[in-house]
Amino acid sequence: MKAASASVKNHLVRPRPELRMCWAGRIMLGTFSILLGLVHAAAACEFGPFPYRGTGIVCRMTEPAALLLNKEVAQVIQAAFRNAKFPNVTGERSLRLLGRVAYTLSHIQVNDLSIERSEVELKEDSAIHISIRNVTALFKGSLTYGYAGAWFLQLFHSVDFEIESSIDLQLNINLMCQKDKVAPDASDCYLTFHKLTLHLQGDKEPGWLKQLFTDFISFTLKLVLKREVCKEINTVAQMLTNFAIDLAANFVRDKDIMVDISLTSDPVIKARYIESHHKGIVLYKNNSSVLSDSVFSPSLLTESRMLYFWLSEHSLSSLAAAAFLDGQLVLHLRGEKLQELFEMEDTEVQRKAVQRIFQGSSYNDSVAKVWSLTQPQISFQPEGTVVRSLVAVEVSILLAGEEPLVALYMEKEITATIQATYAEKKLILQPVDSRAEIKVFKCTADPSGEDPSIQSFLKNMILVAGIPEVTSSIGSALTSLMNSKRLDLFDIINPEIITRKGYVIVQLDFGFPNHLLLNFLEKSL
Repeated sequence: MKAASASVKNHLVRPRPELRMCWAGRIMLGTFSILLGLVHAAAACEFGPFPYRGTGIVCRMTEPAALLLNKEVAQVIQAAFRNAKFPNVTGERSLRLLGRVAYTLSHIQVNDLSIERSEVELKEDSAIHISIRNVTALFKGSLTYGYAGAWFLQLFHSVDFEIESSIDLQLNINLMCQKDKVAPDASDCYLTFHKLTLHLQGDKEPGWLKQLFTDFISFTLKLVLKREVCKEINTVAQMLTNFAIDLAANFVRDKDIMVDISLTSDPVIKARYIESHHKGIVLYKNNSSVLSDSVFSPSLLTESRMLYFWLSEHSLSSLAAAAFLDGQLVLHLRGEKLQELFEMEDTEVQRKAVQRIFQGSSYNDSVAKVWSLTQPQISFQPEGTVVRSLVAVEVSILLAGEEPLVALYMEKEITATIQATYAEKKLILQPVDSRAEIKVFKCTADPSGEDPSIQSFLKNMILVAGIPEVTSSIGSALTSLMNSKRLDLFDIINPEIITRKGYVIVQLDFGFPNHLLLNFLEKSL
């Protein structure tokens, strides 16, 4: 700011030093640009020759989503203006008869900000272009000015001032990779001033004084406003990006289980969408696998919905494996849940079988445990998700003061084709084709395993209720890993889950409830 003030002063008094300052400014600007380029180069990420092969998760946001976000842009810009910290503006000018006139603008703040309209455009292979039209803002503060006359007479006055402004804002946001994460660069920021009018307190000051300060400080004030507002917009862009990155990083995380969302390529900006590619490698207790044969191609995703997530079979299989190793694929049933499992049909055969298995004990005095003995194998096919696992079922009768009596123990190999849906912020896995083969069978009511009524009842129970319960336990574990509380931040609209050979696509529309961005910015800035 001192340099700017000195430049203005020299311009008005001695032309030749101003020329030297101009050349010095160009040299400094050129040096800064080189240094900035070196910083960006140093921060850039390195990728292999075939980055898609290591891609496990892809996120695509389309133009309809950008248009929705455009409605929130006004809130972001308003927050940037309101939170910009404007430094004091100082300067002086030599006048005949009066000598030097020095001034300081201090305590500058923004009031009565409004935005007429904003537009967002995705420029192919370039940037996100945001155009804000007719930003009207009223700046308020204090003006202190004084004269130093030829007879060393010094008079200083202080008045409040208001500055009416009308500004257009042009912003190009580039997306790049820094430290393996998406990083926005909003430094390409331009302010065009259509109006910048200074009003002194009550307009009682001499007209020549008002004209003097209006003309003299206009250039310097424009520089200050541009620098501080653009800097704040860049800060807000970084903050929102970090918010989105943190949200994604914590979306699938539970104690020792997390997903590596490091980029596998630079972010892509096309005319109809923005796309980022991530490793999607599941980390469990510092152990991870390697993905090198991903089948992703941009042509696999369309542009009709707002948001797309492409997930590889490897990523979700690894997530299920981590849930298994962490002991999360376990289900306990008792009371009403246990009753629903064993009384799915009211027949004489069913009643007799249940009576023999539970030996007259109530469901409240019994517990069933269902868990995976082996790591579930998951594969994606057009007809659904195929899950294979060896599952154990144990029914115990709780006896007062004694060890629980194991009334039934089974190990069964299950193969189920399931279709996934998403409702009420929960992942629901519904079997559409199921097969089960009993490998181990122990029952106090049928020690030989040859009682046809018990065998028929248990086989039917496994197919009708047991497999849904097993798949439900997997769905519950994955939903728990997805940390559904974070989904309260968004309105998810008509989500669809589409399976194909080797991958799954989640596509949806979304909205922001209760001014999410404004609330977030007000708390964060």
